[in-house]
Amino acid sequence: MTLQEMRVEEIILLSGNEAIAQGARAAGVHFAAAYPGTPSTEILENIARLPGIKSQWSPNEKVAFEVAMGASFAGARSICCMKHVGVNVAADPLMTMAYTGVKGGFMLVSADDPEMHSSQNEQDNRMYSKFAKIPMLEPADSQECYDWVEEAMLISERFDTPVLMRMTTRISHSMGTVKIREWKDIPVTGFEVDIAKYVMMPNFAKPRHQIVLKRLEALRQFSEETPLNRIEWGDKKVGVVTSGVSYQHAKEALPGASFLKLGFSYPMPLKKIAEFAGQVEQLVVVEELEPFIEEGLKVAGIQCEGKKYFPIYGELNPTLTEQGCADAGLLTPVVEEMLEAASVMPRPPVLCPGCSHRSVFYALRRMGTHVTGDIGCYTLAALPPLEAMHTCVCMGASIGVSNGIAQVNGSKRPLFAVIGDSTFLHSGITGLLDAVYNKSNVNIIILDNRITAMTGGQVHPATGRTLSGVETDQVNFIALVKALGVRHIVEFDPYDHNGVRKVLKDAAEYEGVSVLVTTRPCMLFPKKLTGEPYAIVAEECNGCGVCLKIGCPAISNSGKYTAKELAIPAIDQSLCTGCDLCSIICPVNCIYAKAELDQKEEVTS
Repeated sequence: MTLQEMRVEEIILLSGNEAIAQGARAAGVHFAAAYPGTPSTEILENIARLPGIKSQWSPNEKVAFEVAMGASFAGARSICCMKHVGVNVAADPLMTMAYTGVKGGFMLVSADDPEMHSSQNEQDNRMYSKFAKIPMLEPADSQECYDWVEEAMLISERFDTPVLMRMTTRISHSMGTVKIREWKDIPVTGFEVDIAKYVMMPNFAKPRHQIVLKRLEALRQFSEETPLNRIEWGDKKVGVVTSGVSYQHAKEALPGASFLKLGFSYPMPLKKIAEFAGQVEQLVVVEELEPFIEEGLKVAGIQCEGKKYFPIYGELNPTLTEQGCADAGLLTPVVEEMLEAASVMPRPPVLCPGCSHRSVFYALRRMGTHVTGDIGCYTLAALPPLEAMHTCVCMGASIGVSNGIAQVNGSKRPLFAVIGDSTFLHSGITGLLDAVYNKSNVNIIILDNRITAMTGGQVHPATGRTLSGVETDQVNFIALVKALGVRHIVEFDPYDHNGVRKVLKDAAEYEGVSVLVTTRPCMLFPKKLTGEPYAIVAEECNGCGVCLKIGCPAISNSGKYTAKELAIPAIDQSLCTGCDLCSIICPVNCIYAKAELDQKEEVTS
């Protein structure tokens, strides 16, 4: 059964991301836009499978926000989805849409990533709701994710405001039962000229700011009344104020306590919380990351504690919550063994076997270059044994950072910026334009995966296909960088390692901006690379370990040793894709393709 064929009132199992997608269709959403980023990616991928919603990947989060905003201005219910750092990119239109308001309901999904499972920071985007003075919802399970899309649309249209729905990794990816309802068809009312509302030049923006402040007061009153903020009475010795996934953890640690669960968590219902606090002996705030709720309560004069017992960094979990409750004297301290995390052998992430980027980074390391990196799976080249990436800050920063180093002659080594295809289209083009315009001496490598590889193979403007699979115009990187004024442009095959070294050496010797573009797609997309595997002849190996320096997960110690007691590597042929990099760099030529090795053994026998 497909999601489109589900019956009304049926109960199904959905992740938080899937539930938002289904909730969008049930709420009559007409348009959705996003840029892929864990943990939000699956929202749009699931929306794309549903009829009645026009959906698209945009080149970056700012564009996605602006397109969805335009759809809202045209009277269509719209949503825009991104991970937490994506909101930084979209912050410019977000802050001003808080002034313009909406026509069709508008919801921004911010999927935060406590513990930085797949991110460069763990910022708490609840701050954006307060910063922009817009309402915020924090669902605690899949059912709320589903139901609250419509709540967000109703709030958005009632108060003429964008609504922030703050998700976290645990809510986005956890599964829960969801009771679905009939899909609504909400008509698109069309764009209407209203210059004072939609044209934010100073003489119109000033009165709109006053409207925002009056709206915030109305939202405060709504927060006091809405059932999205609810009290669950239990033992009044302990009162817990919490929201989102922290509610689930706190309920598990303190099942008998009284709870004030914030679903509409900004503006907070301070009167309701004060009344709740007056009826409990001890008030504790349980929340992940920043003391957002705690500080709001203390500023309002409501006595409470939170970060005194719970960490201000990382992802909250049942064990940490239970430990915090024990430290606060809220329960009998649990057995120490139960609070100690099990000892698990760490498994650092690595580039996939056969990844075409491995050859590039190995060559860059051998050249002794300085490498400014970017956001993508290739960022793993910063880890041992390659250690061939030396900066990584945010999307597109590889080119800007490299340009800055070059402008102050800050490196005596060859300087390379490395960026993926999707990231280059996201925010690398302007950095390249800056380098050309300001005559920097930098080398830029576009690792063209032909797909958005890190987040699971999403299309982008250089793939020639849209999210819905429609063929479209395809960005030509060579033509694009040439139009920006780059003169030294080279396409090269990353699997030709000797060729890679020559291309990099020539670029390092060139004065000015060089752009080098790889020609091999991701080894997982459009289909997994499965070439003929290689094998190491143990009798011919001298144990030098050069093949281990490329960090291929298919190569490991065999448990055998040379006469000099040096470890002999072995290749796991179930993992090997036949990229042949290890064979090329082997100084004693003891690595052979399996067919070649079979032939060698036949001749010997």
